[in-house]
Amino acid sequence: MNEMAVVVVGAGQAGLAAAYHLRRRGFAPGSEYVVLDHSPRPGGAWQFRWPTLTYGRVHGMHALPGMELTGADPDRPSAEVIGEYFTAYERAFELPVLRPVDVTAVHDDGAGALRVDSPSGTWRTRALINATGTWDRPFWPRIPGMADFAGRQLHTAQYPGPAPFAGQRVVVVGGGTSAVQHLLEIAAVAADTRWVTRRPPIFREDTFGEVQGREAVAMVEERVREGLPPRSVVSVTGLPMNEAMRAARASGVLRRHPMFERLTPEGVRWADGAHWPADVIVWATGFRAALDHLAPLRLRESGGGIRLEGTRVVRDPRLHLVGYGPSASTIGANRAGRAAVNDLLALLGSPVSTAP
Repeated sequence: MNEMAVVVVGAGQAGLAAAYHLRRRGFAPGSEYVVLDHSPRPGGAWQFRWPTLTYGRVHGMHALPGMELTGADPDRPSAEVIGEYFTAYERAFELPVLRPVDVTAVHDDGAGALRVDSPSGTWRTRALINATGTWDRPFWPRIPGMADFAGRQLHTAQYPGPAPFAGQRVVVVGGGTSAVQHLLEIAAVAADTRWVTRRPPIFREDTFGEVQGREAVAMVEERVREGLPPRSVVSVTGLPMNEAMRAARASGVLRRHPMFERLTPEGVRWADGAHWPADVIVWATGFRAALDHLAPLRLRESGGGIRLEGTRVVRDPRLHLVGYGPSASTIGANRAGRAAVNDLLALLGSPVSTAP
């Protein structure tokens, strides 16, 4: 059994920010805190992004604390650029990241500590910072006829770029930024496309500044405080309109269709009987927080979410969720990592040693 003061689960933006602040506040890497990451290499969820998502197309990547990302080629895949940046960051600050470690469950050990279980080992810890994000839990809606569709179905998490869709009829489902990016790429090579959303999309023509950002975060925070599942970012910010999207709207590619009623073996059918033959359905329907390993702690409220005060779980102050709800952005993750560590210092007291 490995004894720790703090275990961080996840080495994406939020987890690395928390690890940085733990070290900065005096926790000794490897003996007082550790980061458990189930990914094969540094880069968080970025390492799994599709190759056509270049760094120049990334929306709002914010630098990790203490080390800027400079000189990146905007035409390189974001998975490569950010993966290399995270690798350099872990090395520069000598962060104690262990991988691949797949945390399967977190239990209360009955003696005031938490037990973190994985096939790679077990850790006993006084506190836990969870930074597992959403990438590992893609959301697939349940639509009648999904099992009958003879074509291919894939989620954003499996999106390979546009080339495999050449000459095919493709339905892209989803109202977020990823759905629009997929649609515009696929339309350039596909025989035909249809864009389908459950609700009419809201396009934002104005600049999304600091005031609007605070308002959006406040809306998400309110849901989290009430113990409700956090809403998607686009549901509170809208879709930022750009020149490529304007051109796609003018050409008819960015024309929204309402959600179909069911899938048929040959395609999709709407409630009014209209049918469109399709070869592929791309479900750009978002993700949910990957928190199944925390289920033994029974943290969820009746509304289905986990109620937080800042980043602290109300039902168990030993736990902090970073990169969840209002901190599910790169800048929000940085702030959440710092806030979680500050709060845990009040709970745990000063670390045993003073890390360099």
